[in-house]
This record gives sequence, C-alpha cells and structure tokens, in this order.
Amino acid sequence: MTENLTIGERVAWYRRRRGLSQEVLAGLVGRTMDWLSKAENNRIELDRLSVITSLAEALDVSLGDLLAEPTLLEWSSDSGRRTVPALRDALMDYKQLTPLLGLPPDDEPPTLTGLRDAVKEVLDAYQVSQYGFATRRLPLVLADALAASRSYSGREGEEAHAELALAYHGAAMVLGKVEESELAWIAADRGLVAAQQSGQSTVTGSLFRAVTHCLMATGRFTAAIQLVNDAAAVMQPGLGTANDEYFSVYGTLFLAGAMAAARAEDRATTQTFLREADEVAQRLGADANHLWTAFGPTNVAIHCVATAGELGDIQIAADLGQRIDTSGLPVERRVRHSLEVARALSAWNRTDEALVTLLDAERAAPEQVRQTPPLSEPGTGHRLDPRHPRPPVPVSGRPGSSARRGRRLESVP
Repeated sequence: MTENLTIGERVAWYRRRRGLSQEVLAGLVGRTMDWLSKAENNRIELDRLSVITSLAEALDVSLGDLLAEPTLLEWSSDSGRRTVPALRDALMDYKQLTPLLGLPPDDEPPTLTGLRDAVKEVLDAYQVSQYGFATRRLPLVLADALAASRSYSGREGEEAHAELALAYHGAAMVLGKVEESELAWIAADRGLVAAQQSGQSTVTGSLFRAVTHCLMATGRFTAAIQLVNDAAAVMQPGLGTANDEYFSVYGTLFLAGAMAAARAEDRATTQTFLREADEVAQRLGADANHLWTAFGPTNVAIHCVATAGELGDIQIAADLGQRIDTSGLPVERRVRHSLEVARALSAWNRTDEALVTLLDAERAAPEQVRQTPPLSEPGTGHRLDPRHPRPPVPVSGRPGSSARRGRRLESVP
C-alpha cells in the first residue's frame, strides 16, 4: 500500500497506523514536531540513513519498509532471463540444509581445480560489476561447491568448504547490490558455517565481513560494529605470523566497521576503525586485491570519503574524494567511490559536477549504477538520474546556473 509514496509519506502512513501523533514520534527520534511535519510533507528530504533508521526503529518497521526502493536486475546477454529468482531457488532449496535430505549424487563431484576456477569467475565478475553474469552462474557454482563439500574429506574437504564459503560470499555481495537483504543474510550465514569448516582463517574473516555488510543493509549498525570488534579479536592472535592475504582481510574488516559506525553517527568509533585500517594498509605498503578485498592505502582513503559523507561532512567528502586516484582499484570499488563523490557534490549543490561524475560512472559500470537510487538535487523535488544519458554540459558548480536550468531532471515518484 505504500509503494507509490515518498519516504516522508511512508513515515506518515506508518505513524498513523501506529496511532502516534507527530509530537510523540518527533520526540522518539529527538526532533521537533515542525521538522517531522516538513519531512512527512516532502518539504525537507529524508536523505540520511541514520535518520531513516531511527524513524524505522521508533515505528517498529524495517528499514526497507521506509526506503522501499524497487530494484530489478535487468536482463542481458550475460544474465539471461533467469536472474535473482533462480538464485533465490538455489538458496531456498531444502536439500542444502543437510545431506540427509538429498539423494546421493550420481555423478562425480567437480574437481577442486574446476571449482576454484568457477568461484574465481563469479567473484571476478562481481568486481567488474557484471552482476547479471555472476547471478546467472551462482546457482550452478553453489550446487557444485555443495556437492564437493559433501564428497571430499580431509584436506580436500577443507578446500571444498573454503570454495563453498567464497561462493556464498559472492552470492551475498551480489544480492546486497540488488537490495535482497534477507537472501544475502542467508548466503552470508551459510558461508560463515562453511568457512569455519574449512579451517582457513582468512576465509572465515572474509565471511565475517559479509555478515557485517548484511547487518548494515538491515540498519543494524550497532550489531555490525560489535561483530567487527569480535571478529578482529578472533583474528588478532594470528597477526604475528600473518601474510598479506591475512592482513588484507583483517584490514578490510575495519573498513566495514567504519561504515557501520558512521551510519550509527558514532564519530569516535569511525575514526578508531579508520586508524586501525590505515595501520594495516601502511604495513602492506601498496594496494592489492588479496581474496578480492581490494585492500590497501587507496581503499582506506575512499572509505574516509564515504564515512565523511555518512557523517554529514559533505565538503570534506566532495573535496577529498575528487583528489583520490582510484585507477588501480577494481571497477566495482572505483565506481562505488564515484557514486559517493557524486552524492557529496549533489548535496553540496554542485549539481553539474555530480552529474558529470555519475555519467562517467555509468560508462564504466552501467549495471552497478542502475542498481543505485538516483541522487536528489538539493532544494528541489527532483533527482539526477544517470539512467537517462544526456550530452555533456559546462560545469559551473553554482546553483541556478544556466547550464543546469536547461537540463532534464526526473521527478521524484
């Protein structure tokens, strides 16, 4: 019933259903009644995730109930015509729960070499933002990895469980991109179980990160922060003999934690996590992509930008973000940074630069940009939508410029 409403209108709808007055709800979230009235009537924009989360908690609804951003993984030659539903079927197959419920396989299990190649193919596809291809491949890869984990034993069994865990991690990441947070949680949960059976600390650490992202996707920022602290404590004893892969997984945990802390508006913890990550990155000394982490000094720098944006430090995010050279990072991470910079520029009323940044990002990774909600133009009821390309325009960086007045904008639904 709320699918055609703005976020503010959804707040009003759920507030009335809960029998709360504007005065009561405003008090629950530490705001004034005037502020809430303007938010519900679309006179101010609800664009801070932390604020929306606090409203969701006060109304006893999920974050998704208020955001309700529709997502669709578009068909392509890479994806075919069976995308997320096919992956959902694979994850919801009851035979995955226990070998007691499935018939013994008639065929030989996949070779570990072939399985490693298949898992790598999926994770590589994610990092170049080919979500359709990854989604199409994942059901088969998960089935093969599950069969291998049940067929091999000893060292080979541990290796099969490691690949199964990484396949689930890939599924969780892709599903997170298309806002399927419940399915992503299932994938991350099963991946963490498989990782522990692998006996490989780096794989387990990688799945800790996947679970952290799933907690953030559902607005459970405090739980995500606690998980990062707990996971770091588990990994710390191994730092004395750690290799670069171990350090990369360990450092990336703190980057996820910094984002969770920023969304919880916890500046102190955000800075603590960023410092921890920076220390690990400096120890590595260079950017790398061990276990698909893309970890290193540059990744720490772009998380400084992302957390600044989450904390409302828009000018810092916009200025610092434009100075970072991300050319050595995977496509997914580069484009994610570009979207953060565009968001900061848009919030700072530098709409022309925001649009140019968005269009550049779309050219680099169209699938990734299409899974990202349009950016709002400050002071208007419109959104900048890169899904409708237009010719380049002069960049003025000033509100009300003639270049911007002549541009097509998409109205907020």
